[in-house]
Amino acid sequence: MNTQEAKRVLETALICASQALSVAELRRLFDDTIAADTVRALLDELRSDWQERGVELVRLAPVLETLAIIAYRQPVTRGDIEEIRGVVVNAQIIRQLEDRGWVEVIGHREAPGRPALLATTAQFLDDLGLKTLDALPPLGERGDMLPNFDGLQQRLPEIESLEAPQATPQQEAPDPAVTDAEPDEHHPPSETTEVVQPASMPRSAPEGALPND
Repeated sequence: MNTQEAKRVLETALICASQALSVAELRRLFDDTIAADTVRALLDELRSDWQERGVELVRLAPVLETLAIIAYRQPVTRGDIEEIRGVVVNAQIIRQLEDRGWVEVIGHREAPGRPALLATTAQFLDDLGLKTLDALPPLGERGDMLPNFDGLQQRLPEIESLEAPQATPQQEAPDPAVTDAEPDEHHPPSETTEVVQPASMPRSAPEGALPND
């Protein structure tokens, strides 16, 4: 199977999927004959191919990171989150958390524009199996914003596909298709890929040889 054929298999699976897909699940499409690194490389190519075509590959690590910031710093505005993360927060990330019932608007800051104040919900605590925010797991030793949200990390792939994005120059650039965040020996990242509903089928890349892994 060459590169073009492999990408067609991946894009068909992603577009037809009703939920996020992990790298392991995508490898099974090829009977595990393609290495995980090769799948990631193909997904990265698809992400580039699909730019400005009404579809976007979204990794879930930024969602978990944004949720952690809200949980530990609440109430916060979107601007507060952007200041901590150092990037513009994609509005779809906030929408995912709201749709999942983990985050809600509890008011507005008395500042120009009256930005919405975000906080976690009772559902967030229920899904983590906690009674109060004081029982939240500690942050990593490096002080990062990726605590061990075991209960939520397993549920993140259940988030439904997003709507086709309305990209703007100021919007956060789409992340790679998989959660290849910087390794942390305490909290290794999950590898999950989510695809939004496409406005049109993406165009495949020129045919080429698939790496032998």
